[in-house]
Amino acid sequence: MKFIDEALITVQSGDGGRGCVSLRREKHVPRGGPDGGDGGKGGDVILKSSLRRRTLYPFQFKRQFKAKNGAHGQGKQKTGRNGPDLIIEIPPGTLVKDAATGEILKDFITAGDSYTIVQGGRGGQGNARFKTSTNRTPRFAQPGEAGQIRHLKLELKLLADVGIIGLPNAGKSTLISVISSASPKIANYPFTTLTPTLGVVETEWSDPFVVADIPGLIEGAHQGAGLGTQFLRHIERTRILIHLIDAGAIDPQHPRDHLKSVNRELASFNPELTQKPQIVVLNKMDLPGAPEAAEAFVSALDPEQVFFISAKENQGIKRLLSRTIELLDQSGNNK
Repeated sequence: MKFIDEALITVQSGDGGRGCVSLRREKHVPRGGPDGGDGGKGGDVILKSSLRRRTLYPFQFKRQFKAKNGAHGQGKQKTGRNGPDLIIEIPPGTLVKDAATGEILKDFITAGDSYTIVQGGRGGQGNARFKTSTNRTPRFAQPGEAGQIRHLKLELKLLADVGIIGLPNAGKSTLISVISSASPKIANYPFTTLTPTLGVVETEWSDPFVVADIPGLIEGAHQGAGLGTQFLRHIERTRILIHLIDAGAIDPQHPRDHLKSVNRELASFNPELTQKPQIVVLNKMDLPGAPEAAEAFVSALDPEQVFFISAKENQGIKRLLSRTIELLDQSGNNK
């Protein structure tokens, strides 16, 4: 299924049913009066986050949603039936905005959250409601209230504890396949990862956590270059970042260019992203020349702050996971 993380939809609640104009006419009731019932309420439109939805893909085909109208009132003071509510399921992590103003209406953080986005119109009152001592046979009733219409923008931001970031071909897909049960596509060309991949990491010494493989970021990503802002937004919800760098691609003359390039894109998109705890990891240490390049990279850094791994050979993974869990515990305590 194609990954879609934005959608524009229109929702409309149901109209209220009109009130009934009716006068009681029965053989044994010589002074029958008004007995028109009220109209039923129109249905609400409710957004609900569900684990059955993983993307916004269905909204590419259906963009208009309308709840049922309330039924009209009837004689004998029978109230019209309320219109059933319309429940629209969306993936957890969906941010709902007013399409016209950009106002955030609801952020669906967890599965099972629900929010009434538009309320159904109120049913009109029947003529039985308007009987008075001076007007015993009112021959009018209220119309039903019209439903509400709202244009919405849906934005999906993945919910993950850890985001793996880096330039294309840094080995992000290989790493997530090694540390979790996820099975992303892996190949040696730019943008192999065209959709974010989520995986659950389980260890013997800590609770499981969710990791997201974010597609490669290139220079100008914050302006839409490459896969650009389409996936930068998914980093916003992560608690910590693993910044993966291909050790074999490091230029000894400018060893930290890759690190600086990706961090510039994060800062340009949202400066708060640079405040997230970040683990710098040099990958592909099994390749010829990688140790020498790594030495040049850490010459201006504290070697204890850099992790050396080979995701392909499963080397250095346990130490990396230990540090990741340590930072997750720290961030949890700081909340």
